[in-house]
Amino acid sequence: MEERINELLGRLTLEEKVALTTGRDYWTTRPVERLGIPSIWLSDGPHGVRKIRSSDDMGLGDAVPATCFPTASCMASSWDRSLIAAIGKAIAAECRALGVQVLLGPGINIKRTPLGGRNFEYFSEDPYLTAELAIAFVNAVQEEGIGTSLKHYACNNQEFERMTISAEVDMRTLHEIYLYAFERVVKEARPWTVMAAYNRINGVPATENSYLLTTVLKNEWGYEGCVISDWTAVNDKEKALLAGLDLEMPGKGGSGDMAVLRLVKEGRIAESVIDEAVRRILRLVLQAEQHQRPAVSFDAALQAAHHALARRAAAEGAVLLKNEHHLLPLDRNSLSSLAVIGRFAREPRYQGAGSSQVTPSRVDTAYDEIKKLLGNQCELLYAPGYGSGSEVDENLIAEATAAAKQAAVAVVFAGLPPEWEWEGFDRDQLALPAAHNRLIEAVCAVQPHTVVYLANGSPVTMPWLDQAEAVIEGWLGGQAAGGAAADLLFGLVNPSGKLAETLPRRLEDTPAYLNFPGEADSVRYGEGLFVGYRYYDRKKIAPLFPFGFGLSYTSFEYSDLQCDRKGLLKGIGCRCG
Repeated sequence: MEERINELLGRLTLEEKVALTTGRDYWTTRPVERLGIPSIWLSDGPHGVRKIRSSDDMGLGDAVPATCFPTASCMASSWDRSLIAAIGKAIAAECRALGVQVLLGPGINIKRTPLGGRNFEYFSEDPYLTAELAIAFVNAVQEEGIGTSLKHYACNNQEFERMTISAEVDMRTLHEIYLYAFERVVKEARPWTVMAAYNRINGVPATENSYLLTTVLKNEWGYEGCVISDWTAVNDKEKALLAGLDLEMPGKGGSGDMAVLRLVKEGRIAESVIDEAVRRILRLVLQAEQHQRPAVSFDAALQAAHHALARRAAAEGAVLLKNEHHLLPLDRNSLSSLAVIGRFAREPRYQGAGSSQVTPSRVDTAYDEIKKLLGNQCELLYAPGYGSGSEVDENLIAEATAAAKQAAVAVVFAGLPPEWEWEGFDRDQLALPAAHNRLIEAVCAVQPHTVVYLANGSPVTMPWLDQAEAVIEGWLGGQAAGGAAADLLFGLVNPSGKLAETLPRRLEDTPAYLNFPGEADSVRYGEGLFVGYRYYDRKKIAPLFPFGFGLSYTSFEYSDLQCDRKGLLKGIGCRCG
């Protein structure tokens, strides 16, 4: 490959080399047909392929169908490398079927605050867990001949003023918290591309940050792949090229080529800088060509297999937070009646909104899957409980409580509506919509056997926690989340998820509370190293649920323990009895 790259560099004209440093359109790179250099397609998709029908269209609502897997917040709660790898392999197969060569993911930014608008796209507040899962994902995708894009490099931890905000962070915190996962994935999985973020870091835009792109990424970590920009993140092409950015996306129709050519001819940009960028771009393109596998068809059989995997993943990522009196799992053989309450039971919230939004191949609803599981042996009651907005509708509440009273058990499906978690803005509170909280409280007041099943991408407060008998955090579980809910509620699957982030009692307890979202285009990372559970441990603040928490239906106990020595370590006595 390197011989081929050197040959092509020698044959490319300066004009062609400059042209290669910018995409052709929204989703493809520029080809050079006379030299056999193909164009490749890059598509969004940390949790599924978002292949737009036309490469010159941003197309947030016009993607071809693909499997919508659980978002990263759900996948991370499985703590399961093999599951993450299976999802990566499945997404790669769909990339091949849809003609995509590079998948724009995974997103591995650290969850600095639960208010982050894109937190559903990121794995965890913990750098080690993030790295382990991302390595599994990247390796699995690339083993199938599809490239990945590690994003968003770096400190892309909020949506407020995301195009201009400067993350003011000290060097130790930067490297130990916010760069740790990037370093591990770059060194251990070698992603084909790394995506530079929109924001600035200590005053310098990520796309123009020579310290991050060249000193750290390329020189210290030895990265040989292609550094690409987030879409429209390049403000100054000259500074970006000199800093180490290789490929600007999306394309500008060649409008910037003449300006770069002029800079080269004037000596402001050395041709060697262009050559280095083009070398990495060619390596990316030739990798895609060299690793091309036989095409697969996204046919009914593949769709069914991937839907089953999505169902398994949603169930393994769900976290059982509370289960008093062993209410769960419900016994479908003895349950006489069940009230399924909440609009989300029939109109599910299963993924985030924005550039990661996948057009699903199909969508399960919890109501239909529960009905399918129970058949005719149990009376099934339904009430929507709330409308599409956050306002309380007392008529809907009354209808829901009436259904709950009639049933032996009530399951309330609640969470955050799509417009509350969206790329481009952050949340301003941790509460559920008033209509959802009011519904849960009202149902719990009339039905002591109430299960709350949540659908949300980030932590929420639970003022009704003491009233509900059982609570399951289902996250944004993808297109098969409804089936996973039925499996969990009736014990076809034993819940095994553990929280990959801390669930706080109140917003004021969160580590970045005093420093978020910043002002005057700057946000100070004043909490330093104390992100997530580190902060709660050091401050001795009891969260609603700690990092790593998760119950199951299994009961076990230890007894008659024996030790084979008097001390485990010098000076430490053994107290086992």
